[in-house]
Amino acid sequence: MLKKLFSSAVRAEVLSLLLNSPDDRFYVREIAKLLEKNPSAVKRELDSLEKMGIVTSEKVANLKYFQADHNSPLFEELKNLITKSLGLAGNLKALLRTHGAKTAFIYGPYAAGEEVKTVHLFVAGDNPVDQKALREVARNFGHRISLVQMDESEYRLKRKKRDRELLKILQDRRIPLLGRV
Repeated sequence: MLKKLFSSAVRAEVLSLLLNSPDDRFYVREIAKLLEKNPSAVKRELDSLEKMGIVTSEKVANLKYFQADHNSPLFEELKNLITKSLGLAGNLKALLRTHGAKTAFIYGPYAAGEEVKTVHLFVAGDNPVDQKALREVARNFGHRISLVQMDESEYRLKRKKRDRELLKILQDRRIPLLGRV
């Protein structure tokens, strides 16, 4: 079962996306776009995961939506395994990717390798970050997350005008999660 479960990198990324967003449903091309993978490879992995009972699907109109199967006996264990294997940065990246963030990074003392309780996170995108999911990621890793969020146009304008607060954040040590700074 384990060999089947982790037989490809695409499968691992699909599992990561679905298990880190267990209440969300995605269609094949949406997953492929989020993961920047070939849609046919994503479809093949989703079909395999569905046969294993880890993923469920539902057809709505002409789209087939996939989601992690909460009733699978492996659900909690796989979710914990994925969480641990990705680490804090990987979990934040997976979460932010599903919410359409364009640019995201961790900055400050945590990014510099210091042991701290508060992790500073910067996100630019047009959709607000899911606060409940963000708190869950923070709790899983024993940290608090201090979020600085702005929409994409505000971010570009502040960069162009060389906003003092934004420049201070951008000059700090960073762990890139999504996009370019």
